[in-house]
Amino acid sequence: MIKREVDIVIISDVHLGTYGCHAKELLNYLKSINPKMLILNGDIIDIWQFKKSYWPESHMKVIRRILKFVSNGTPVYYLTGNHDEMLRKFADFEMGSLKISNKLVLDIEGRKAWIFHGDVFDVTMQYSKWLAKLGAIGYDSLILLNSLVNWCLVKMKREKMSFSKKIKAKFKDAVKFINSFEQTAADLAIDKDYHYVVCGHIHQPEIRMINTDQGSVTYLNSGDWVENLTALELVKGVWSIYRYQAADYGEQSNEDVLDKEDLKAKLDVNQLLEQMKMQLH
Repeated sequence: MIKREVDIVIISDVHLGTYGCHAKELLNYLKSINPKMLILNGDIIDIWQFKKSYWPESHMKVIRRILKFVSNGTPVYYLTGNHDEMLRKFADFEMGSLKISNKLVLDIEGRKAWIFHGDVFDVTMQYSKWLAKLGAIGYDSLILLNSLVNWCLVKMKREKMSFSKKIKAKFKDAVKFINSFEQTAADLAIDKDYHYVVCGHIHQPEIRMINTDQGSVTYLNSGDWVENLTALELVKGVWSIYRYQAADYGEQSNEDVLDKEDLKAKLDVNQLLEQMKMQLH
């Protein structure tokens, strides 16, 4: 498979370690690209719901593939989110081309991009973290139930459906929260004279210009790899939303084909992991 050349790739809200994570699909995507820079914008590993009893090999393969980029010298930024907030104590940690941080400001052809997860705008996160964690468990359960229903729908040759998307669309408060989130991010970015503001957190992929009385900014959201299976890509100065389609990968979606390349990735990152362990200790 010929890898696509991409200047910047931004993914967020993968939620590795949960039942809703589409790790195999993400692995297919990561193997199909050759990015000059990879930005992981929060909630990549779901430490909130992490269970030793549930960590499939496909989830480990995603970690190996990311480390493969690092071992090849590709700049990889891990920006912390709320579900992986434990990593915030490692902010500013660097190992080769890997850097952990809470936010990132990039200069892209003379235009500044402000990149961060976005949970700082969530009132529930700030004042009722226990409620947010309870909601995360309920969301994961809903996704698991949705997966079962979709399996049945596929067997009956009917179109898949998304419970959470229907719930978000039905309840005005959910729509209002999303709009408020986007507007808040835009207002702050305009105040700081940024040209782009890039977030994750709300699992809502988006690229749009937001205009206010104070100015304008391009708001971008990378979506997630639970429902939407999306990423942000910058190619030759143009941003776009990548949406995963299994049909685009053909044989590459076959796990037997993937294992051959994963074995090489596993061998290549062993030395890097040892170096990271030594530095952390």
